[in-house]
Formats: sequence, structure tokens, C-alpha cells
Amino acid sequence: MIDYASALSGRVKEIQPSGIRKFFDLLEGMPDAISLSVGEPDFVTPWHIRDAGIYSLEKGFTKYTSNAGLMDLRRELSRYMLRKFDLTYDPARQLLITVGGSEGIDIAIRALVDQGDEVVIPVPSFVCYGPIVSMSGGNPVYIETKVENEFRLTAEEVRSAITPRTKAILLPFPNNPTGAVMERADLEAIADVLRGTNIIVLADEIYAELTYGGKHVSMANIPDMYARTVVISGFSKSHSMTGWRMGYICGPAELIRQMTKIHQYAIMCAPTTSQYAALEAVKDGDKDVEMMRREYDYRRHFLLEELAEAGLSCFEPRGAFYAFPSIRSTGLSSDAFCERFLQEEHVAVVPGTAFGQGGEGFVRISYARSIGDLAEAMNRLKRFLNRL
Repeated sequence: MIDYASALSGRVKEIQPSGIRKFFDLLEGMPDAISLSVGEPDFVTPWHIRDAGIYSLEKGFTKYTSNAGLMDLRRELSRYMLRKFDLTYDPARQLLITVGGSEGIDIAIRALVDQGDEVVIPVPSFVCYGPIVSMSGGNPVYIETKVENEFRLTAEEVRSAITPRTKAILLPFPNNPTGAVMERADLEAIADVLRGTNIIVLADEIYAELTYGGKHVSMANIPDMYARTVVISGFSKSHSMTGWRMGYICGPAELIRQMTKIHQYAIMCAPTTSQYAALEAVKDGDKDVEMMRREYDYRRHFLLEELAEAGLSCFEPRGAFYAFPSIRSTGLSSDAFCERFLQEEHVAVVPGTAFGQGGEGFVRISYARSIGDLAEAMNRLKRFLNRL
């Protein structure tokens, strides 16, 4: 008999499963359920992007690309980053195409972290950061952001969290699950803390195109921060290309070179068909992104009005496609609220604790669903709250 407990990595065994995924299992057997739990656009990938992928197959473009990705795609991404975010990257040395933004996060952390190094992570935030740091031998250091600060990370919080072992800080803004954004003044204050250190900024900007009420600002835009900032992004959220698994990293050439080595050995290259589709998306997808952004903004306003009518307070999200209402007034924990809401009304939302313990008392609602689904879900929510 094999003793699997001793065969498995101790680090891996200590990692807890994602708090989001268990609600997918509970949804089985509920044909009338409405899932507001998935962080995935409800739009189909625009036809011209799908057609570019199909055409690449018809032309027989089915071989490996270079490890870093198609040069044409990297060149076009370089133009895109300049056009959209006023950031300049050399396509030959400062851009790497990855298998979704998730691979980008993974290899960026692994390229930086040695045993015992610390990575500062604001929470609530996406579920993968801490586990990847731990599996890399590092120690995640969590900062609990507060609704009173609009879930923004403050310079004072950063200053109190960094130590001589701090290797990197994650900036996941616009934020999943809160919808919070960081404005230029917020980033400039944090930049003042980081100057004179050797700390690298890992900026997860997968929702950068989905902001409401102002243009996204990256830490790489802040004076003196470009040389220490790695921007991680992708096409999944902005262009509704989740299943294509297309992401990219932009950053200092020396860091990208080391990350590319991990990518070479672990992945080889991103899927060729997806790269040709991404090339079309970045060349001629601005109008698609803007259409989806306007629709999300409409749903955002609708959802906030419905939550207020239901009696739940909610910070106004200014990015991504999530609302993070407080459910403290119900007297239920986040987990109990979500489980009862699903069982009694067949609506799935995610407990705030899935994104860090500071998420207790909140739930995440995705508004990447149709207005019809959102309206029905809010009717069920009001009914559920009335019973409580």
C-alpha cells in the first residue's frame, strides 16, 4: 500500500481548496438556479475574434510559437499598452504571452520568491495569491482593507506590513471581489513608501479596461515605479475570452527574462490558435470592450439600486463586475447566508470569506449576467430577506 499522506507535498496538503468552487457543486440538481458567483463575462467572444482563431486553424497555423509568444501579438500588445495606458514596453524584451493571467501571477511570484520571503497581499482579493506564495516557499502577509477606505490600500498599511524579508507587494486593482480601484494619489503615496527599497510591485490589472468614472492608472505610470512594476493582465475579462486562456506580462526586461525561463520549462508556449485570436482582439477589439463596459455599468447601477431597496448597504464598485454588499444586518455569517440563499431561493453568491477573513460579513455578487437574471435574483433576495 502507498502512503499517499507522506508521498504528497506538505505545502500542497496545507493549501485549502478555493472557497468559490464548493458552490458550483451545490448548484448541481438546481435547474432553476441563478448563479451570480462566477467571475466570467456572459458575453460570447466577439465573432471577428473567433473567426481569427478559426482562420488560423484553416491556414494550418498549428505549430509551437516562440516561448514568449507570437512576435506580431507582442508588437500589437506594445501598441495597445501605449494607446490605452501610456506605458511603453519593448515587444522583444519586455512582453511575455501566458496561459491566462493566472499563469502570469504564478510565474511572477515563483520568479521572485525564495524560501521565507514575504509577499504583501491586500485582502479581500482573488483567491490564488496566498496559496501560490506558500507553494513557492514564501510567506503571504495579508493587509485587511476596509470598507471605510473604499477597500483601497493605504500607504500607512503598506509601511506597517513591510519587513526586511518583504520581496514583493501585490496590487490587485480594480479589485475582485470588491470592485475597488486605486487612484493616482493612492498609488503615489504607496510609491513614497517603496522608494529606497528593493520591493517589486506585482500589479494584477486583469480588470483595467473595466472601470467606471475614470481611466485606470497603473503603478507603472507613477514616477520611479516603472522599473519595479510587473503588470499582469489578459483578455479573459475585457474581451470575454475566458476559455481561450490568454494572458500576458509586461515589465522590466531582466524580470521578464527570468519569468520566461519558468514559462519555457512549465508551458513551452501559450496555445497558438488562442494567440491568433488575441492578435485580432488587441488590433480591432476596442469597440467590443467599450460595448461590454457600458453594459456592465448599466447593470452596476441597477444592482446597487436593487440592493439599497432590499436594505443591504453596499460600497459603490468602480471597477470589475462585482458588488460586495454587507450582510451583517441579517445576523448570519457570510457562509451561512450564501448556503441558505442557495438552498432556499436557488441563487448562488460567494461568501466574502472566500477572499480573506476580512470578507466576513460580506458576499460577492457578480453582475456579469443579464438584466433579466439580475432582476429575478434580486426579487428572490428580497423574498429571502423578508423571511429573515
